[in-house]
Amino acid sequence: MRIARFAAGDEVRYGVVDADPDQAAANGQPDVSAPGGLTMAEISGHPFGPGTDVRLTGARYPVADVRLLAPVLPSKIVAIGRNYADHARETGSEPPAEPLFFLKPSTAVIGPGDAIVRPDRLSQRIDFEGELAIVFGRLCREVPAERAPEVIFGYTCANDVTARDLQISDGQWTRAKGFDTFCPLGPWIETDLDPADVLLTTTVNGEVKQRERTSKLIHDIATLVSYVTAVMTILPGDVLLTGTPAGIGPLIAGDTVSVSVEGIGTLTNRVVDSS
Repeated sequence: MRIARFAAGDEVRYGVVDADPDQAAANGQPDVSAPGGLTMAEISGHPFGPGTDVRLTGARYPVADVRLLAPVLPSKIVAIGRNYADHARETGSEPPAEPLFFLKPSTAVIGPGDAIVRPDRLSQRIDFEGELAIVFGRLCREVPAERAPEVIFGYTCANDVTARDLQISDGQWTRAKGFDTFCPLGPWIETDLDPADVLLTTTVNGEVKQRERTSKLIHDIATLVSYVTAVMTILPGDVLLTGTPAGIGPLIAGDTVSVSVEGIGTLTNRVVDSS
């Protein structure tokens, strides 16, 4: 099931993204690659939290007629660094023996189609980092690895945008990772994904920059969930970024960057300067 957050007019709602039933009937199968072939079935309330059921209201909108928003507004984003060996080495580091994690502020979140704002007065280099993101569905703490699937609501695409020069000069990552617009998420949450071995691809202006399978993660998803929840309480809707593969590189104003995850979809954002 694909759960999206969207705006129809002035109202923000959640919905289930699926194929237009009339088109599916005419074609014999849904065409999920065509925007005109997708519809949004509105749900009542929000889908997060214990005992929350997805209840349809009966309202339905063509996806082409609504604005997709970030699929979740987390209280926090926990991000994992250097979780692909080739990426660790391209940054001049060895793969970490234990997960290396940091926080991004909730104010960094933007949705599909929103602009990544390059803080050109403060940074001369911002980089893309395409990632698979976990969306938690319930409050949890100290989750054993074998029970990790019980607390995961689904998965989405993410871009851990980073001011690389500030990351190097500061010696820590908070400022470099924390600018507004530095955490695009979307286009929706896929609840039925097996994340063990899916293809992640990042393109800039249509050119492939990153291409790797999640089977190459150093620390797998169950391990990450257990490790992070041993430290902090996770709230429904919180997000965990699982790490970026090799191939990171700079973005400049005018670029269009897309992160695609097999089985989910594609998150696309443009880049603009702040000044």
